Amino acid sequence: MGIGSGLSSAELGLRLRYEFSKRFAPYIGLKFNQGFGKTADYLIAEGGKKSYTSLMAGLRFCF
Repeated sequence: MGIGSGLSSAELGLRLRYEFSKRFAPYIGLKFNQGFGKTADYLIAEGGKKSYTSLMAGLRFCF
């Protein structure tokens, strides 16, 4: 499965949302992921990185 024992990873995110109304709100965000211990070793062995940052965008809406 590629997951080591103990604390395997952590994720920290930040989103900025603008509400046109309570039912409709687009947002942008930034997310940081970090792998620890054996999980980080597995990620590196598979050709990945033990930490990465990603940008996201989305739309929040309610019916």
